Amino acid sequence: MGRQKVDLLVLDLSGFSSMGEMAGIGALIRSRAGAPTLLLCPYVSSAWIPELMACGPLQYRICPMLNDELQMAVEQCLSTSVNPAAAAQQTLLDKEKELRDLLTIQRSLQRALSSVDDIATMSAQVCLALCSFPGVRHTALLHMKERGDLQLVAQESRNHLDLSRLLERRDRLLQVPLSDIFPPLLAVSGGELVLLDAPEKAGDPELALSLHDREVRMVLALPLRSEAGGPVQGSVCLMFDRHIQFSREQFACFTSLAQFISFGLGMSELKHQNDALAGQLLQISTIDALTGAVNRRRGEDILETEIRRARRYALPLALITFDIDNFRSVNDLYGYPIGDQALRIVAETVQARLRGSDTLARMRGEEFMVVATHTCAIDALKLAEKLRETIAETTLPGCEMVTISLAVAQVGLDEGAISVLDRLDAALHRAKRAGRNCVELAMQ
Repeated sequence: MGRQKVDLLVLDLSGFSSMGEMAGIGALIRSRAGAPTLLLCPYVSSAWIPELMACGPLQYRICPMLNDELQMAVEQCLSTSVNPAAAAQQTLLDKEKELRDLLTIQRSLQRALSSVDDIATMSAQVCLALCSFPGVRHTALLHMKERGDLQLVAQESRNHLDLSRLLERRDRLLQVPLSDIFPPLLAVSGGELVLLDAPEKAGDPELALSLHDREVRMVLALPLRSEAGGPVQGSVCLMFDRHIQFSREQFACFTSLAQFISFGLGMSELKHQNDALAGQLLQISTIDALTGAVNRRRGEDILETEIRRARRYALPLALITFDIDNFRSVNDLYGYPIGDQALRIVAETVQARLRGSDTLARMRGEEFMVVATHTCAIDALKLAEKLRETIAETTLPGCEMVTISLAVAQVGLDEGAISVLDRLDAALHRAKRAGRNCVELAMQ
């Protein structure tokens, strides 16, 4: 090659096992200085194509190939234009269109990645955005969950292809029989780009027929990872209705898009984790750990909110306060563990009798408050009596019968929280003086 001109250099990568063996191949491509070079590459090693494109311009074909296909590829590489100026102008126009297509899909993907609040919504919008590239008929996003569970989280079809039906499942996709030949699954297991330019080259006639029936002529799959060498988060798959000879810039753009999608998935997962932690923190800061009722601070906030709501819409609002009779004696006689158990059982029993719109709050020690929305004094009295009877009939392991004393009040039209709580406190004291295990109405 150094002594004489070579019109076309054909490089067959079949038999090579790793990119580390490509140094000599790259040197040969660089030595061509732009002269025609045809690269023949097995589809399972198609990630080498963009790597070798960095060494110089080349044409590529995916193996295996029929003799007629190879002859046609050679003829195309050796063909020369009768009008070099026109050919150069056409090449420039093709590059401009390619750039417009890439900018369009980049903008669409940027808009899709703005919805990180919900990973399912974001994934669906990503698949929709990728369908804006010319020739794309189906897109899919596969995400790696815990313990190696690869799931199909979204797909967009313009050819009625359902990937979950093709693979016969939506999760644990690495366990399907096609895992070692289907491009999006190969991209995950191998962690590299996979380009299949004809479905039949995968070696599975049934798969090839299913894809051809849906007008799929080429499949490109890229692994999703947030950084080079990082763990694979899944893959993105694009199916085309035509054969496209990708340029180095197009390969680079698709790789960048895959990385952007990885960032979006990572941000969505991080936001989900943050929301879960925020929910746990809110529960810790507002829920009484022993009884499961809201704590005093949260109870007072809810009371203020419900008073404003009742005043605004002229709705009735009632409060019930109660405490456990002779609770100090329970602790003294049976011990604090039994006392804690009594508190917990009383709170759980009362909570089971309340509506979903009502709130049970532990105000202090053995004293509780119920905020009963849309409830007048008469109905609150009936509820309080039911609560009293239920607690009196409840068996508390380790101690004798426990009873509660209750006070009921309806919030006045212009009454504030402090005023109504003072009235309830006075009524609760009257219930205690009346012999306990009874209900008192707080009068205005």
